[in-house]
Order: sequence, then C-alpha cells, then structure tokens
Amino acid sequence: MNLPGFLDHLLKSGASPGNGQTGGGGLGDMLNADFGKGALAGGALGLLLGKNKATRKLATYGGLAALGVMAYKAYGDYKQQQGGQPQGASAEPQTVDRLPPPQVALHSEAILRALVAAAKADGHIDARERGVIEGEFARLDQDAELQQWLHAELEKPLDPAEVARAATTPEIASEMYLASLMAVDEQNFMERAYLDELARQMKVDDALKQRLEQEIKSA
Repeated sequence: MNLPGFLDHLLKSGASPGNGQTGGGGLGDMLNADFGKGALAGGALGLLLGKNKATRKLATYGGLAALGVMAYKAYGDYKQQQGGQPQGASAEPQTVDRLPPPQVALHSEAILRALVAAAKADGHIDARERGVIEGEFARLDQDAELQQWLHAELEKPLDPAEVARAATTPEIASEMYLASLMAVDEQNFMERAYLDELARQMKVDDALKQRLEQEIKSA
C-alpha cells in the first residue's frame, strides 16, 4: 500500500498553482455540488477544494513535503521557545519531509488517519458521503488494500484517543494536528472541540498549538 505516494497525490490535487481553484470535474466540484456546507465541504477532504492559502501552499509547493516543512518550522520554533537544545544535525525535528521511505510511510498513515477522522468531526458522514469518498479515493488510487483501509477508517466511530495513538513522536503529532487544523472549520463548536481533544490526547500543549496555528495563518 503506497500511502506516501497516494497522500502526496491527494494533497497536491487540491488546487491549481496561482489561483487556488480546484480542477474541473474533480472531487472539489463534486463535494461542493453534493454536500454544500456538510461534513466534507468543511472537513478533511476540503483539502482538495483549495479553500484557503494553506491548502494552496500544499498544492503548489509539494503536498506532503510542504506539510512536513510547516511542521518542522513550527515544532523547531516551539522547542527553541521552550529552551530546548540548539538545533543541530542530530537535534533537528524528524518531520515527514526529511525521513527515509519506511518512516515516511509511518508518518503518511498517521496523517491520512487524522484527515479521515477530521471529516467526521462535525458528527456525521452518512452512507452516501462514504460512498462518494471511497469512490473518489478509488479513482485516485486502485490499490485494494488502501480501499479496505479507508473503508475501515470511515466505519470507525470518532475517537480522538484512538486517532492520537498514531502520534508516536512529537513530530507526527504536529503533522497530524496541522492536517486536522486545515481540514476542519474552527468556527464549528464540535470541530473545534474535536481539535482541542485531539491535541490533548496527543500531548500537544498550548504553546505548540499556537505555533502550529500561526504556521497555518502565515501560509
């Protein structure tokens, strides 16, 4: 299951460089037409809609690598702010943009798990929405193992503690929080509450949350 390649393609397909618009006939058009302001238009697969500058940055500057760069900067700044070791070759944050393939796969699975969970953060994904998501993921990648994995993730009840178990390092937690932050509508009470609980479960403290959120705002 080539999760890094799939996730990179997913993130890069969200917008056309320079204008932030989704390509014609893609998932963005379908979600806009079918679901309006529902779970997906404001949820994880909204990454494909090119709705904000952070999303356009991911699409323009390299998808998964861009997410890693943002997490690297935010987490590195946070560590310095906390009086951690000066960053050197051995002290640099190990984010997804600077790791060997086996570790990239681990980070990618965690990020995609966070995105799928964020799509459920407003309280519902019905059977029709699941069908559209699975159909569009299948269009992007024919890997049967990936489709089974996605179906299982969509069927799970939303549990921030279970999602957080994928955050096996502070860097992965930062990447997962960034991806979730870009995916949800912070003005929605349920989605904001989910973000806060996810951060708590991943032990992302308020200072790191602020650094990550500032990275999104400046993207």
